[in-house]
Amino acid sequence: MNLLIRFLFVSLAPLGLYFSACAEGGDKTIGNTIEKVMIKESVVDQADLKDGTTFSYADVLEKATPSVVSVYTAKYQSVYSNRMPNGIPELFRQFGFPVPEMYGEPEAREEETEQLKPYGAGSGVIMTEDGYIMTNHHVVHDQRGEPVDEIKIRLDDKREYVAELIGSDKKTDIAVLKIEVTSAISPITVANSDQIRVGDVVFAIGNPLEVGITATQGIVSATGRHSLGILGQDAYENFIQTDASINLGNSGGALIDAYGRLIGINTAIFSRSGGSIGIGFAIPINMALDVMKKLVEVGEVPRGLLGIYSQNVTIDIAEAFGLDSTEGALVDQVQAGSPAEIAGITHGDVIVKINDQNIKSSQDLRLKVSQMNPGSEVTVYLFREGELLEIPVILGDVEGNYADNGKETILEGVTLKFLDEEMRSKLSVPEKISGVLVADISAKSPYAQVMRPNTIIMEVNGQSVKEPKDIAKYIDEEKANRLYIWYNGRVRYLVIRF
Repeated sequence: MNLLIRFLFVSLAPLGLYFSACAEGGDKTIGNTIEKVMIKESVVDQADLKDGTTFSYADVLEKATPSVVSVYTAKYQSVYSNRMPNGIPELFRQFGFPVPEMYGEPEAREEETEQLKPYGAGSGVIMTEDGYIMTNHHVVHDQRGEPVDEIKIRLDDKREYVAELIGSDKKTDIAVLKIEVTSAISPITVANSDQIRVGDVVFAIGNPLEVGITATQGIVSATGRHSLGILGQDAYENFIQTDASINLGNSGGALIDAYGRLIGINTAIFSRSGGSIGIGFAIPINMALDVMKKLVEVGEVPRGLLGIYSQNVTIDIAEAFGLDSTEGALVDQVQAGSPAEIAGITHGDVIVKINDQNIKSSQDLRLKVSQMNPGSEVTVYLFREGELLEIPVILGDVEGNYADNGKETILEGVTLKFLDEEMRSKLSVPEKISGVLVADISAKSPYAQVMRPNTIIMEVNGQSVKEPKDIAKYIDEEKANRLYIWYNGRVRYLVIRF
């Protein structure tokens, strides 16, 4: 860039002198010709301009930019305080050469110590006046998925704060930070991201490549981008695509509309070079706010579970099932003991609506159910043999438990889950075995010495169990309880006291 600028200056300088000379002297003779240089000023009619300025989004950006912050992270790294003089003996040893006598014997290396070193940089968005900030999960975690050791926030006015990580959700790539503010900050205004359309003008604001808070313009290129694999397996993707330039460091920054309202959190790009090629992705703010609320209030993101495997409805499937539309999700398989099986949903059903939310595709069904609270009762609308049915379902939990009004599981420290087909295959559980999976046991659990993870509880006191809440139903708190279990290829009885 510097070379280019110098070239332009050098090229334009003589030309400027020539015009200046011509202007002073009027006609100038060049060889046998006479040329008159006429310079006409461009006069703009100020009446054609609003308030004497050209059309601009400056007011919009001036309103939104103070709500976007720079996020700097640091991690403790091992250092040695006593290196070799000038590093020369160490250099000889690294390449397999003997250390020359002139450098003497190598000095003893002191014990390893840890120092806080800069790790990465990203962006964030101020959501509330009391200091809650939204960013990406990957901004505040290292490449192994571990939280960084320190997070600093730099505001648009250069004020700096150390931030606390309130909570983080890898499956949506959302994290919530908190700073203790000592003076006023500027929370951003939020729009309804469900109402955005392809072609809407948008701006991406963030701290790309640590150059400082920067705004780039583009449009909404697409909505509802999913199954891209950006966030990894079992993630929940529902991206806004934009051609506004998003570069390294923009992660966690704001995607705003032409009114300065937040519609998304900038997250990722498709690029072969690492720079923007006009394919950027942002998490819709409606989805991000749902995650943020749960992280602040609960500390995690509980997700509803229906318990089915489904596929999209193609034109051929619609014709074969007598449907008028390709919208909806065709149920391929219902997991044993799942809320869907208990409610009576079966393979071949086509789910088209849950409560008041229309289902467009299999991915849309999974996303919408995940945003509902475990333990809540919903109405599933589905087509079966051409008939529209309404089926009430009490949702389970993606983690395997029902939400039970905030109460702890009946077996302290024991995580219970549905035995789905994935775990059945992984543990080689025979088809004739059904029950509840012991997914995990805390080391502090009173049952840690008698029960193991990956145990299948088939019966409690002679009663068959199919779902986690059945355990609480049949446990007797006053006496010894007999559990009929399967573990590692064997079935046997186990006795526990509550």
